[in-house]
Amino acid sequence: FLNWDVIRELGISEPYTAAVTGVQQEEARRRETLFRAGRPAPRIRGRIVILVDDGLATGATMHAAVQSVRAHAPARLVVAVPVGSREACAALRVEADEVVCLSEPEHFGAVGSWYERFEQTKDAEVERLLAELAAPPRSIGPAAITKVVGFLNPRNSVAPNNTAP
Repeated sequence: FLNWDVIRELGISEPYTAAVTGVQQEEARRRETLFRAGRPAPRIRGRIVILVDDGLATGATMHAAVQSVRAHAPARLVVAVPVGSREACAALRVEADEVVCLSEPEHFGAVGSWYERFEQTKDAEVERLLAELAAPPRSIGPAAITKVVGFLNPRNSVAPNNTAP
C-alpha cells in the first residue's frame, strides 16, 4: 500500500519509490517463507477473518491487510484493535465489515504511547507461536482451568472475582 498523496507532497521520486517498494516486497516474501515454514496458505474464501493489531495510528498497515484479505473473498472481515485514532478507525469501518476498537482517544499520538512496554516482536517469537498453533491440539482436562479473572462489561472495565456484570 502506497500513499501517493504523501509521496507527491514530500516530493519523493518514482525511481526511489520503486526501489524502496522492491526492497519491502522482498522482505515481505522472506518473512512469509520464514513464518509459513512450508505450511500452505490458509483458506480464506467463505470464512470469517479477524485481523488483529496492537493499535491504529494512520491505519495504513491495516488498510493494506484488509485489501489483501478482501482479494480472497472472506465471508466476513473484522478488524480488532485495543486502541486506535478516530480517523483510522472511521476509515477502516468503510473497508471492513466490522471494526472493534476498545478505545478511540481524542488525542491519539503514537500506538506505543498507549503501552507500558511497546517492543517489536522478534521473528523467532513469531515462528515459535505459529509452530505452536500448527501443532496438533493437546487435550487439557478441567483441572487445567483454575480461575476466570473477570468478564468485560459494556463499559469496557473488568468485573473481578468471576462475577458477570
